Amino acid sequence: MKHKSHGQFLLDLLSGNYKIKQNDIGADAHLSKKGFHFDTQTYTIENLGHLCIMKMKAMFGLMQMETIVLSVTHKDVPLLNMDWVGVPGRQTMLGELYDTQIAPWPDRRQQPYRKILERDGNLPDYRSGSAHWYDSILYPCSYHKSGKGISSRLDASATTFARVSVRQLETAPSCEPAVKEHKAKEFAENLVSHGGPAVDQVTKLFGAETARRLILHHMYGIMEY
Repeated sequence: MKHKSHGQFLLDLLSGNYKIKQNDIGADAHLSKKGFHFDTQTYTIENLGHLCIMKMKAMFGLMQMETIVLSVTHKDVPLLNMDWVGVPGRQTMLGELYDTQIAPWPDRRQQPYRKILERDGNLPDYRSGSAHWYDSILYPCSYHKSGKGISSRLDASATTFARVSVRQLETAPSCEPAVKEHKAKEFAENLVSHGGPAVDQVTKLFGAETARRLILHHMYGIMEY
């Protein structure tokens, strides 16, 4: 199953404007159990924040997933989560923007994301089928699409989604990093405490302590976890 790495694309975009250092996360970089294989890379982006790229394979490679988290602490922008999931005959792309800001996010900054949704209005929506604790802070301009034979369109939209996010950093207002990191920590703590399919699976495989470290420290860049 071929997949264009959206995480690498985002990393390349950011490297054009920021100094980036890959972090040494030791044995957590490669975790495997019961046929599930997780490869995680994290980066400290100078004067910006934290980037995590996590890839998972299971079912002898028939199921693949890539999760990207960009937690910006020096600019007052939304928390960005991107997920790509591929199984035989179906691909899913999520581009989620969460309100972890200090000040309200101007409507004009949401408009470019709405244009992506409008362009892909004829693609099937992805629906999880249940309510989530974060629904109240998930921006409606987030992207949720899933279907068969649409991988090229999903890749194109993921590329645009990443470009818009990086472009907005250029003019986004600066903020107090400690305050912004605290908001990201609240989000990550809620993710751990409330659980979910991915969190529950990692906890079941590797235990609560490892799952907490993966989510708070590696995915969201929380130093004290």
